[in-house]
Amino acid sequence: MGEYEVSPGTIHQMAVKSREVFDVRKMRAGNPFTVVKDQSEAVKYFVYEKNPTDYVVFDLRDSVRIYEGQKPVLTREATATGIIETSLYEAIVDAGLDVSLAAKLEDIYAWSVDFFRLQKGDFFKVLYEEAFVDGESLGVSRILGAQFHHAEKDFFAVEFVQDSVPDYFDEAGNSLRKAFLKAPLRYSRISSRFSYRRFHPVLKRYRAHLGVDYAAPRGTPIYAVGDGVVTHATYKKNNGRYVKIQHNTMYATQYLHMSRFAKGMRPGKFVKQGEVIGYVGSTGLATGPHVCFRFWKNGKQINPFTVEAPPSEPIRPENTSRYESARDLMLDRLQQIPDPVMAKEKIIAMDVTQN
Repeated sequence: MGEYEVSPGTIHQMAVKSREVFDVRKMRAGNPFTVVKDQSEAVKYFVYEKNPTDYVVFDLRDSVRIYEGQKPVLTREATATGIIETSLYEAIVDAGLDVSLAAKLEDIYAWSVDFFRLQKGDFFKVLYEEAFVDGESLGVSRILGAQFHHAEKDFFAVEFVQDSVPDYFDEAGNSLRKAFLKAPLRYSRISSRFSYRRFHPVLKRYRAHLGVDYAAPRGTPIYAVGDGVVTHATYKKNNGRYVKIQHNTMYATQYLHMSRFAKGMRPGKFVKQGEVIGYVGSTGLATGPHVCFRFWKNGKQINPFTVEAPPSEPIRPENTSRYESARDLMLDRLQQIPDPVMAKEKIIAMDVTQN
């Protein structure tokens, strides 16, 4: 601000008075800002853009005043349909669509579709909203409904708000979200499976391996597979840095060999499903970066792949009629999207309406 001839005293006030609104230490080089001057070239406003939608106004008239604002966001509905040849991500990238569409579909279908085992010829249809600010796209903001055809079976997802919380349900009104995620991270490969007799690569002898090793690059986020309370966030010689979570009276999970914990991770902390609890590393008895994921049922370690995760709450009776109306409308709209065919261009996206 010195180059705009703002006095050191005013700059100090800007830093002090902004603490309750915005921490100026979080300003980032390269972010846009605007300086508004009066006829005498004195600065009256300094506007800093935190991100494409949110900004902070420093009103320097008379006395320094700081407040936040948000640009108007327009949404536009669009449809996309595609057929898989290698992976969902590559299909969407090849078509020039926003890659966040792939991530959102993977999140919705995390419990029902194994995206590491997609088959050539699997396809999807999706109705979504794209957000725009000042005419520029911010990407996919919301998925309204989807159909994913995988392994000769159709998986439908209909967005519906229950108890003020949006969630996705199938055509029968069952939540697509289960009590536990299928895996605690986006992994590269499974490097070792659950076994009562495995040759240990470090110890060079056979011993039980009561977990599943997911190999991934160092620093990859590790997620809590379900809601629960952290009982351990510590270091042990063999386990390295690890977190253990008690989900309820029956189930607990453990995540080993972390490079570091997520901020604030400590015993007694309540974590939500999908919350980052740490990052992939190779601490303890490990040959390379991975997370050893362990699952307990009634105090006994079991194979995570054999766990039948109970579903989250389905549509309640008092919401059935309203849900069925929303479901029928969404399934009809998805039905109107033509099925994709194996061709040179696998994915088509088109705008439908603008709000």
